[in-house]
Amino acid sequence: MVFLGIDCGTQSTKTIALDGETGAVLAAASAPTGLIEGLPRGHAEQHPADWVAALDRTVAEVAAALGARRREVAGIGVSGQQHGLVVLDREGAVIRPAKLWCDTSTVEECEAFRSAFGGATGLIALAGNDVLPGFTAPKLLWLKRHEPANFARIAHVALPHDYLNRHLTGTLTMEYGDASGTALLDVRRREWCRPLADFIDPRLHEVLPPLGSSLRAAGTLRPELADRWGFGPGVRVAAGGGDNMMGALGTGNVKAGRVTASLGTSGTLYARADAPVIDPTGEIAAFCDSADGWLPLLCTMNVTVATEAMRTLFGWDHAALDRAVASAPPGAGGLLFLPYLQGERTPNLPLGTGVLHGMTLGNTTPGHLARAVMEGATLGLAHGLERLRALGIAPTEIRLTGGGSKSAVWRQLCAEVFGVPVVTMENAEGAALGAAIQAASLVTGEALPTASERLARANPAEAHVPQGGFDYGALLTRHTTLMRTLAEGRFL
Repeated sequence: MVFLGIDCGTQSTKTIALDGETGAVLAAASAPTGLIEGLPRGHAEQHPADWVAALDRTVAEVAAALGARRREVAGIGVSGQQHGLVVLDREGAVIRPAKLWCDTSTVEECEAFRSAFGGATGLIALAGNDVLPGFTAPKLLWLKRHEPANFARIAHVALPHDYLNRHLTGTLTMEYGDASGTALLDVRRREWCRPLADFIDPRLHEVLPPLGSSLRAAGTLRPELADRWGFGPGVRVAAGGGDNMMGALGTGNVKAGRVTASLGTSGTLYARADAPVIDPTGEIAAFCDSADGWLPLLCTMNVTVATEAMRTLFGWDHAALDRAVASAPPGAGGLLFLPYLQGERTPNLPLGTGVLHGMTLGNTTPGHLARAVMEGATLGLAHGLERLRALGIAPTEIRLTGGGSKSAVWRQLCAEVFGVPVVTMENAEGAALGAAIQAASLVTGEALPTASERLARANPAEAHVPQGGFDYGALLTRHTTLMRTLAEGRFL
C-alpha cells in the first residue's frame, strides 16, 4: 500500500508518497504559498484557499508520478502549521484570512488573559500553558475586539490542518495534539477549558470543533477527489496534527531519550512523554502529541531566518556561510548574538529585536559575525534543552530536521552545544513523513510507535558527537543572562 503525507507550512505545501512496506519515498511535490503583503508590523496572514490550491496541485503531481500505483493509495495524513486561526461561517465559507503562528499582533490580548487569570502562573495552573501571542486563543479575542462583525459570523473554528482535513473529507474535527497549541485545551484532561473559552465569549464553546483521539480517522476521502486523482474508493484520512507533532513521528521520536530539534525558519525542540510535562516558568509548552501522548516543546522564532539574513548581508551561498562560520573560533571571540529579528517567543518578547553583544576590533569580522549568529540561534534551543532536563527529560540523542540540518558545520555545532550526539534522518521531510506514517498506522493497524520506528530511519552517515575543547556551558550561561536581562527590560 501507498500512503500520502501532506505538510502545509508557512512557505510551501509538500506532499510525499510513502511505500508502507519499504519506507521508500516514491514521489514528492511542493508548491509555494506566500504571506499577504502590506500588513502592519506584527501581523502575519495567509488565505486558506491558497493552502487548498497547493494541496490539490501537489497531490495531483504525486498521483501522476505514481502512475498505476496511484490505485494503491490507501491513506492520507495531513500536517499543518500550528496555531493558525481559520474561522468559518454557517455555510463553511472562510470569513477572513488566517492569522498565523508568527503573528504577534495580540500582545494586549495576552495581557488581558493574564490579568483575568492571575498571570502566567494562574494560566499554567488552570490549563497547562501560558497564553502567548503566537497561540490561537488570543487571536480569537483580537478578532472579537478588532473585527466584531467577523467574530459574530463565526460558526466553526479550525486550525490549518483541520481545514485541509475538511477539504479532503467534508468533516471538521480536531485532535488533541494540534488543539493543545490553541491555549484553550486543558492538556492534563485533554478537553476544552471552559473558563478560558468563556473569557473570550460564552458562545465560543459552541463553535469549537469536537475533540477526539489523534489515533482515529478524520474520515474518508471524498469520492470526487478520489476520482480526480485516480485513487480507489475508501481512502482513509488520518486525524493528522500540527507540524511539530507530525515531525516527532517523522523523526522516530517515540522513545525515552530521543529529542527532535528543528532548524527551520523558526526553531523547535521537543521530546515525547507518557504524562503531561508542565513547566511552571512557561518556557516549555505543555503540548499533547499526535499519538495520544504529550510533547513538551520549546519554540524560538529565529533560526534560519537569522542565518539567512547574515548570508544575504554578505552575498554568500550556503557553502560560503559554512566556510565563514568554520573560519572563526568557538565562541566567536566573545561576540554573542540574540537573534530576535522578528520578535521572540522564548523568551516572550513579541516586540523584541536582535542584540549583538561583546563587539571588539578583533571580532568584528564576517567570520565572527557568521559564527555568532549560528551559535546564537543554537544557544536559544540549548536553553530549551536545559529546561527539558530540569523537567525530567534525559536526552541521549538529538534528531535534527529542517533546512539548517543540511549543514555539516551546523550539525557539529549542535553536538557541541547540546552535549549529546546528533543525527539527521534519511528523509528530511519530517512532518510530511510523520503524516504518512500516521496514515499507515491507521490503515494497517500497526502500532504508531512501531510504525514510526520502522519507517523514520536515522542517517548514520550524518551523525556527529561532541568533541569538546570549548566550554559551551559557560557560553550558554552568558547567553541566558543576556536573554534574562533583555526580557526583564533592563536595557532596550
